[in-house]
Amino acid sequence: MLEKIHYTWEITGASWQVLKQDKEMLLFPLLSGIACVLVMASFALPFVVGEPPQFNLDEPAGNVLYYTLAFLFYLVNYFVITFFNTALITCAIKRLRGGDPTFGEGISEALSRTHLIFGWALVAATVGVLLKIVQDKAGKFGQLAAGLLGFAWTLLSYLALPVMVVENKGPIAALKQSAAMLRRTWGEQLIGNFSFGVIFFLLNIPAFAGIFAGIMLIATKSAVLGIALIVIAVLYLLVLGLVQAALQAIFQAAVYMYAAEPQQLQSNRGFPVSLVASAISPKA
Repeated sequence: MLEKIHYTWEITGASWQVLKQDKEMLLFPLLSGIACVLVMASFALPFVVGEPPQFNLDEPAGNVLYYTLAFLFYLVNYFVITFFNTALITCAIKRLRGGDPTFGEGISEALSRTHLIFGWALVAATVGVLLKIVQDKAGKFGQLAAGLLGFAWTLLSYLALPVMVVENKGPIAALKQSAAMLRRTWGEQLIGNFSFGVIFFLLNIPAFAGIFAGIMLIATKSAVLGIALIVIAVLYLLVLGLVQAALQAIFQAAVYMYAAEPQQLQSNRGFPVSLVASAISPKA
């Protein structure tokens, strides 16, 4: 286990080397974040400017209205996220194949798969609403069950987007293939996500310290310095979030390529395929 974690940390560094060659990849999570904020604002606006609707979850009509709105919110949000992730993974895979991707190319490829992206958003929104129903209706047990089911869904669907990007398959076929690849890649998915989480949690600590220090400065009437420190810390967190999203997409693309087309990855000199080969040990 420790050896696998060591390899995955090395892959994190290798993903960073890839990102440095194509810094425009950072634009995709940036635009995704902005779009998600706009989506949230559009759903929240009617509640702010008008009279908020009353959701009586003890009545069937209240349940239908509440979960219908939740489904629509998930649908639009997942469409936005999947669109920009498609563009990001398109660029990551082209770079890993030895090409030189552009921002416009990523957007173009995402636009050409709009129907697939919408289909995937439908599937993901349906799963999201079902998990929310389980969480809401079954108390603490439901929260635990929803967490476990959500974790399983994350594993099963981990490689679905690269399958859609590379093989142009629909959401159901992509999900089936992703699940089939799970047997060979599940350890790397777990360790990779864990490693990225640990790395960026540690990198986030200075920002949290800066925010705390800024609040303390404001409390001691050094408002200008305190506000400046908080702003810098927040910007630092935002940049880290963009980098993390890009690195995770590159790692995801590398795992898919080694599982599906190892010869393509081996032909590329920009990413040390030996790291992926060492981290992934296909089971018989």
